[in-house]
Amino acid sequence: MNLNFLFRLLLTISATSLLLIVFLVQKSYTLYCLFPSLTVFKNASPFVSYMLYIAVPVALTWLSIKLSFWLGKDGFSTGDVVEIAHANNSFLPSYLGYFFVALSVPNWDTLIIVYGMLFLFTFRSQALYFNPLFLLYGFEFYNITTQGGASVFLISRKQYKLPADVVIHTARRINDYTFMERER
Repeated sequence: MNLNFLFRLLLTISATSLLLIVFLVQKSYTLYCLFPSLTVFKNASPFVSYMLYIAVPVALTWLSIKLSFWLGKDGFSTGDVVEIAHANNSFLPSYLGYFFVALSVPNWDTLIIVYGMLFLFTFRSQALYFNPLFLLYGFEFYNITTQGGASVFLISRKQYKLPADVVIHTARRINDYTFMERER
């Protein structure tokens, strides 16, 4: 299997898993409910389970950031970018929509179907890999247009305001439309 495929799979899991977490919390499913053999959670506060649920996609996002080091390299030189727009706020409504969907899912069967479709559409779209959990790690999201007219999604920890500011020696290529800038 190709590393880029595995990386995209990991990004999709970490981004879409928030729907699962909202469903589990809304239905009050603790770790003990899901895994009765884990007796250590039998008398634990449900909050402990919920925090552990949240820790999983946060950890997967951290892992995807670390693994991005092995993706293909690209770069943006002075003058390559002719337009830049901050994209953080434009994708948050979509992810808030996941929360509302999760709150209305009545049972496990529906959850499996809804999550499966969401996962498949997110993975196959290949247009963008917006994961709101990247915000926790200090990343920003940008829509940029290159001199050649290509529209590209950039994930970076840097603050860009002007197209001329975008000079990136090493941007990791997630796909043809999405890049992640990494310092190391």
